[in-house]
Amino acid sequence: MSKSLLFPTSVVGSLPRPAFVLDLINDRPPLPPERYQHEMEAAVRFAVAMQEHAGIDVITDGEWWRKSYIGVIAELAHGFELGTFPDRRPFTLATGKLSPKTPGFIAREVTFLKQITKKLVKSTLPSPALLGERMWHAEKSAKAYPNRDDFVRACVPILRRELELVRDAGADIAQIDDPHLCLFVDPEVRAKYADPDAAAAFAVDMVNEVVGGITGIKLAVHLCRRAGGRARGEACHCGGYGPIIKHLNRLKVHHLTMEFTAPQAGDMDVFRELREDFEIGLGCVDVTPGQIDSPATIASRVRKAAEFVAPQRITLNPDCGFAPGSGAAVSIDEAYRKLANEAEAARILRQEFA
Repeated sequence: MSKSLLFPTSVVGSLPRPAFVLDLINDRPPLPPERYQHEMEAAVRFAVAMQEHAGIDVITDGEWWRKSYIGVIAELAHGFELGTFPDRRPFTLATGKLSPKTPGFIAREVTFLKQITKKLVKSTLPSPALLGERMWHAEKSAKAYPNRDDFVRACVPILRRELELVRDAGADIAQIDDPHLCLFVDPEVRAKYADPDAAAAFAVDMVNEVVGGITGIKLAVHLCRRAGGRARGEACHCGGYGPIIKHLNRLKVHHLTMEFTAPQAGDMDVFRELREDFEIGLGCVDVTPGQIDSPATIASRVRKAAEFVAPQRITLNPDCGFAPGSGAAVSIDEAYRKLANEAEAARILRQEFA
């Protein structure tokens, strides 16, 4: 992000999918490849125009090309079984040894995005540990990977190659999404592990193997306690960031995206314990459906953060993606209003801190 621009604004990644986009990605009805490409390009152009009109500085394509936000790994590698839950949400399970399939699937998202906007663009990839939590099954994965950690390690070279292609496609920021790591803030989650610190450290090690030595692109990690789950009525995991600070400080990235609109997130003085070279993507916009924060409310959260971290290190974003889960029903008009208020808050803050 531009060093001269205070409080740059961004989205975390996903945007709500209108009904017609859900129909597109779920092949309802099936379309010839040329027509599918044409209609999805039109949809993504709309997603980009919406963010630009709202005043957002760093944009994504809403992750609309993907049938599943993290299941995109199955586009990059063989070894997965795909299916659908009764509610039509897709699932992806590891059932075979991973091998490269179509490297560049995510990079092609970037290529198209760069063609239709002059804004900075962000691309997102799932973390290895997150894939392990969601896609390794004790029975169905056992023949290929008897141990979950072995499957996680097998994901690393697949993701690293895609990260290199994303960089080469011209993305300004590559964000590794790792809500699994952030769950170790919750005492109830930690109690389920014989050694929660070792599990958190392993998650960090795997991210570092994906990003280590990659240059020419800003590297970020998105942390959340499934704040986006509020869109599905799920409980938010409790606990401040304190228990994972030592792990965060080992991440070989430039930027941390952290949520702070929910009381469960704890106090912002935790920023004092983070490495000073981290840029902080401050979750300052509530993603809960029906809850639209005013620009004044958003600005007040940023002012609080600025008591503990230099304003030049703060960027603004919602707590989480706006479309948690590929089937979540979230209003894109409401998301637009929230982003417009985020941009207005940034304008207010720039006048104050200039």
